[in-house]
Amino acid sequence: MKNLILIICVVVINLTVYAQNNGAQIEFESYVIDYGTIEKGADGVRVFKFTNTGDSPLIITNVKASCGCTIPKKPAKPILPGKNGEIEVKYDTRRVMPFKKTISVGSNAINPTVLLTIKGKVEDNSKAVIAKKKPKSIVEEF
Repeated sequence: MKNLILIICVVVINLTVYAQNNGAQIEFESYVIDYGTIEKGADGVRVFKFTNTGDSPLIITNVKASCGCTIPKKPAKPILPGKNGEIEVKYDTRRVMPFKKTISVGSNAINPTVLLTIKGKVEDNSKAVIAKKKPKSIVEEF
């Protein structure tokens, strides 16, 4: 009887471990994209590339940005096992300031939620800084 219970426990544990390893799995090439310093109005589109390393089709169900200034775009079709996909992210580069934004990716993968980050600094180089000349005093002219 003890042997039977031991065998059942071993089978249940093995099935549990096996079940956890099956399914879609998402792995990104990079979890952070650094824009560096870019000019105001520059192209704010960047792409996060990923691979489905699991053994089931990967379905991206939800992609949300932490702010309205960032617009993510998810793949429309499922990503088959071993195939690659992309999540396009567009940042509004009309906002002159440093930025760090998070994109949350929801899917049917074993790791169902993945956080991605974009960061950088937008500068306005279009305005030339003009140094104002101070009028010289009468004393300085002599």
